[in-house]
Amino acid sequence: MAWVLTDELDRLLCAAGKFLRQRAASNTIVLTVAETVRARGDAAYGDQAPLFGWWQEADGSVGGAFLHTPPHPAVLTSMRAGAAAALAGSLAGRGRFPGGVSGGVETAHAFAAAWQDGTGQVASVHRRERLYRLGELSVPDPAPPGFARQARPADRGLLIAWVEAFGQEAGEGAGAADKAVDDRLSYGGLTLWEADGRPVSLAGLTRPAAGQVRVGPVYTPPELRRRGFAAAVTSAVSQAALDAGAAEVLLFTDLANPTSNGIYQRLGYRPVEDRVVLLFRPRNVPPEEPGAARLA
Repeated sequence: MAWVLTDELDRLLCAAGKFLRQRAASNTIVLTVAETVRARGDAAYGDQAPLFGWWQEADGSVGGAFLHTPPHPAVLTSMRAGAAAALAGSLAGRGRFPGGVSGGVETAHAFAAAWQDGTGQVASVHRRERLYRLGELSVPDPAPPGFARQARPADRGLLIAWVEAFGQEAGEGAGAADKAVDDRLSYGGLTLWEADGRPVSLAGLTRPAAGQVRVGPVYTPPELRRRGFAAAVTSAVSQAALDAGAAEVLLFTDLANPTSNGIYQRLGYRPVEDRVVLLFRPRNVPPEEPGAARLA
């Protein structure tokens, strides 16, 4: 039993593709990130090359997988706690130091506990998330004024500003918003809700992967909120994904935001599972977010 690490995406998909597709919804992040790397190359998310891997059981079967696309946290599928702990040791031994980890609650904490023991860094909870799957779409009634339209290259400046604002509000920082916007524009992955002659809300879709598409980001400027625009544009992109043949439409919410969780449930999204994002820091550096919970 051991981790196989590689910088070749095709090796991951050849060895662990079946494993990932068997639970496509739960593995949506790995699948959609892999699809973006396939389409845009190793520099899709940053200057440092991505790293991939899978846990090979004694019988040769795959028992887990992960990917790391700096500067983002490492993303883990579900796996045994022992495999998660072994991954932490393998990455540290390779000199690979992710700034955090994202995964199912038990898996992420198992990795973080081993990471703390091996590196001396401290893990704190950055965000608790819930994965939702669309059941039967319920279109907002009454709908707010306006209509949905696919974003165009002429919208690029606005889109970058809004994606940056979304990242800041989500605690992710501005990041490479221009690169993300250009990628989404290349395949029609951004939709605007327009009212009174101007865009008022934004929703994105990932590339299809293993029959599923994920909604996000969803952003409305603060001064335009509580008017139903976010629900309307989310409904529009959800229907567009279904019309394009998606077998599953998914999205993540921040559990600290009851408003968004309520909106998506009213649209027909149903909970699948909870995840957590943990960030690592030197022991003598306080957490960025007040009240972040240190792991025991």
